Amino acid sequence: MKQTTFYLLICMSALFMGSCNNTGKKAKDQAAVKSDEPSQTVKAPAFDPAGLPPEPVFELITTEGTMTIRLYSDTPLHRDNFVKLASERFYDNILFHRVIEGFMIQCGDPQSRNAVPGQRLGSGGPGYTVPAEFVPQLVHKKGAIAAARTGDSVNPEKASSGSQFYIVHNETACRQLDGNYTVFGEVIEGLDIIDKIAATETGPADRPVKDIRIISILPVL
Repeated sequence: MKQTTFYLLICMSALFMGSCNNTGKKAKDQAAVKSDEPSQTVKAPAFDPAGLPPEPVFELITTEGTMTIRLYSDTPLHRDNFVKLASERFYDNILFHRVIEGFMIQCGDPQSRNAVPGQRLGSGGPGYTVPAEFVPQLVHKKGAIAAARTGDSVNPEKASSGSQFYIVHNETACRQLDGNYTVFGEVIEGLDIIDKIAATETGPADRPVKDIRIISILPVL
C-alpha cells in the first residue's frame, strides 16, 4: 500500500495516530479543476459565487440531516475554493469516507461518489492543492471545518487538499492540529448531525459501513 493512499489526520495521542494525506499535486491558484471521473457530465452551476457575502453561509445537506456552515473571510483562498467547488456541484453525492467518533468526520474524495462497498478511499481530489492559511484565532473547536492534507514529509509547506475536508467532533482530541491544518469555517447549526454521523458503525480504514452522503451544498441567501 502506498504511503499516500489515504488521508489520515495527524493525532499524537495513542488512540488516534495518523497523518492527513492526499495525492493532489500543487498547481497555480488559477488551475482548473480536473475530474477524477473521465466521463463526468458537466452540470449547470448550482449558484453564482459572485453574489455571495465575504463570509457566506451554506446548508450542507446530508443523508443524516442538515448542517448550516459559515466560511471565514480570514481564509479567502480556502473560502473561494470551497465556494467554487460547491457551485460546480463537486460535493454532490460524495461520501463521508472516514469517520472517527470522538475525533472528526471527513469527506471530499470524488472517487467516493461511485465507490463499491469495502473500497478504500481517501486519495481523490481535484488535481491541485491550496496554500496553507493559518490564522491563530481559528482553532479546532467542535464543528470547525478544516482542510485535509498530505503529511509533512512530502508536504513541508502544509498545503491543503483541493477538496477533502473534515469537521471536528471532539475539540480536545483535535486541538493539537491547530497551526498544522487550515481551519476555514464552522458549523453554526446542526452540531447534532456531527454527533449522529460520528456515531455510525465503521469498518476498515474508518469508512462507515452504511454510506453517508452529501446531497448538496447550497448558499443561504
